[in-house]
Amino acid sequence: MAILVTCSTLPLCPAQRVSHSISTRGLGRLAVQSPAACGLEKRRWRLQDGVRAQTVANEVISRSGHYTAKDRVDILAEALPFIQRFQNKIVVVKYGGAAMKDPSLKDGVIKDLVLLSCVGLRPVLVHGGGPEINSWLTKLGIEPKFKNGVRVTDAATMEVVEMVLVGKVNKSLVSLINRAGGTAVGLCGKDGKLLTARQYGGDLGFVGEITNVNIGVVQALVDGGVIPVIATVAADVNGEAYNINADTAAGEIAASLGAEKLILMTDVPGLMRDPKDIETLIKEASIKQVRGLVEEGIISGGMIPKVECCVRSLAQGVHATHIIDGREPHSLLLEILTDEGAGTMITG
Repeated sequence: MAILVTCSTLPLCPAQRVSHSISTRGLGRLAVQSPAACGLEKRRWRLQDGVRAQTVANEVISRSGHYTAKDRVDILAEALPFIQRFQNKIVVVKYGGAAMKDPSLKDGVIKDLVLLSCVGLRPVLVHGGGPEINSWLTKLGIEPKFKNGVRVTDAATMEVVEMVLVGKVNKSLVSLINRAGGTAVGLCGKDGKLLTARQYGGDLGFVGEITNVNIGVVQALVDGGVIPVIATVAADVNGEAYNINADTAAGEIAASLGAEKLILMTDVPGLMRDPKDIETLIKEASIKQVRGLVEEGIISGGMIPKVECCVRSLAQGVHATHIIDGREPHSLLLEILTDEGAGTMITG
């Protein structure tokens, strides 16, 4: 039996939201299913998510080695407390490095993200694309230039950066997530005024620093169960495009979302007392301990900006930050869904 109600009378299940978006354009009213039918529709959505999660999980596990059926069940059972703990929690992942270049690693990261989404976490993917940018600059006869590890971005380079990050890398990642069974939407900092920036200064050209985050559009996607995929190109108040450091952008977005976790995927195992000895990996550290490691010179070079990003995010309300090795298969799942983890966790 169908009944006619005003838009605000009943909370909407997913199927109703679709009808609502269509019918309110003309009538301001909608025909909804009975409560029993709506409940059935909700159960159907949960069942579909469960089937997708099981399918992706089986593929992830099967790709990780030779496991018996019991082994697979045990692995999933061990993950249950973590799935429950982080249900509906936002996890911002900065994706870059080798994990973007190696096709098998990329496939693994994408499937891990979809699995996390299917079991109830709310992942947000923020990405760079340095190697792809360099490749296209070379094709176009533009020499890539860096100063203190930061890309010097003149007008011609900025045009290529925006074209590659927003038009190629971003849409490729969205397509891969959708093919893997997730639902992704691609954005850059210009969309919905997500990231407002100003020129960083010096002689770096169109390199920007973030002055404001308008998180509304990302929050709406997250609330709808969609995986936002964000390219780190922003604009100033006049619409001028700027290249933004992906770690910094991920940290600011995580803070604005009140994320449970910020995870930086890198090409190192984490923070180590001796960079040549994996046995010296620091599994967990506080902000105070991290600052001490910087003063001692144990944390140095390119790791300092990443650590500063983590500390700043924690200070702004992110619960935990992680530096993990994107070269290790399924390091994302290991860090989130196991006690042992896969890198370094930094907490307040």
